Amino acid sequence: MHRGTAESYRAFVRTWWRRDPSGVLVPGAGPERTIARRLTYDEALAVCRRYNATHPPGPLSRKCEFTEE
Repeated sequence: MHRGTAESYRAFVRTWWRRDPSGVLVPGAGPERTIARRLTYDEALAVCRRYNATHPPGPLSRKCEFTEE
């Protein structure tokens, strides 16, 4: 499969902590939930900054990130 020269990014949200059966917080990356695709680097960075500025991370540290598609 050929891949073009243009880079494309995907923005997603996930948590970085989870609760064990006793309710104690332990490190554990949760599943990724995509919120935007086919973004340029600058667009992906802007999406993440906007999301993280308007959504408190809470106790499980839910944050927006991006990765190359």
